Amino acid sequence: MELPFYLSFKEFENAYYNDLEKWFEEYHNASEIDYLKALANLYSPYVYYNFTNDRLMADATLEIKDCFFPYYDKLGIAFCTSCEDEDRKRFKNTKNMNHIFEWKTITMMEYAQHILDKINRHYSRNKTDQHKSILDSLNDHQIITYREGAGYCVNYRQHQSTIPFLKAYLPVCGLNVDMAVYRDFIFSIVHIAEYIDYKLKEINASEYSIYSKLKSHAKFKVQMSHQFLTICN
Repeated sequence: MELPFYLSFKEFENAYYNDLEKWFEEYHNASEIDYLKALANLYSPYVYYNFTNDRLMADATLEIKDCFFPYYDKLGIAFCTSCEDEDRKRFKNTKNMNHIFEWKTITMMEYAQHILDKINRHYSRNKTDQHKSILDSLNDHQIITYREGAGYCVNYRQHQSTIPFLKAYLPVCGLNVDMAVYRDFIFSIVHIAEYIDYKLKEINASEYSIYSKLKSHAKFKVQMSHQFLTICN
């Protein structure tokens, strides 16, 4: 069963028991813990543990390669070898097509707009596909990974983890994403995570909570960082 992804806490809360019932219909031997663990995996990528406040906070961002043609006076750059072969095929008569890239952190709204632009450009080039909705091409490998010179270089494997959010957020048709809906999501995501954790606490399964998982991960990163600094010194 593909779990629905909600952008609004109110919608998530109102649909909780209906979705749980559908889960049981699909998985007869499953428990509510299994359902909540699946929900935790679905929503945890959009929050992080904040040490200062000892709580979860919204973090709907994604790291992506920003590929461009060489300007060697820039700092923090590297060759984008993963794009090279594909670009050489598309630009056979162009010399020095090696890209360089730098990592950028962008919001999920920016990423969604980038994917939407890719799909709309594809439709404008291919008239036979214009009858399709945006969601029909959301996971089309050729469309999603197609690059026109420089720009963001989408990692298809990473793209898979964004599909639930994109399905819920992208319009069926149109050129722009909805900023108001995204703001509601940023406001709602922590409440959704806390609701999942509350339900896990109710059934004595707090060890599977998003809070516990992310706090443990954050502590591990700090410990590894301290060990690295100790070795370097």
